[in-house]
Amino acid sequence: VDKVVLAYSGGLDTSVAVKWIKDHYGLEVVTLTANLGQERDLEPVRQRALKVGAIEARIVDARKMFVDQFVWPALQAGAV
Repeated sequence: VDKVVLAYSGGLDTSVAVKWIKDHYGLEVVTLTANLGQERDLEPVRQRALKVGAIEARIVDARKMFVDQFVWPALQAGAV
């Protein structure tokens, strides 16, 4: 069985997308949620992904990359 990785926020849209992808394409879904420094605990998001049918749900710590590659350049450019 083929797999697909879905950027997963834990909201209604991406939760429905997990089942839709499985039903319409017959693919197994692995979800990926990025920790960008938000205050909420992401474990419930991971659990929700598994509950709606993902075969695996990963959380990656992307805080340093987000600051280094997006936040800091935006501040330097005066865009924020």
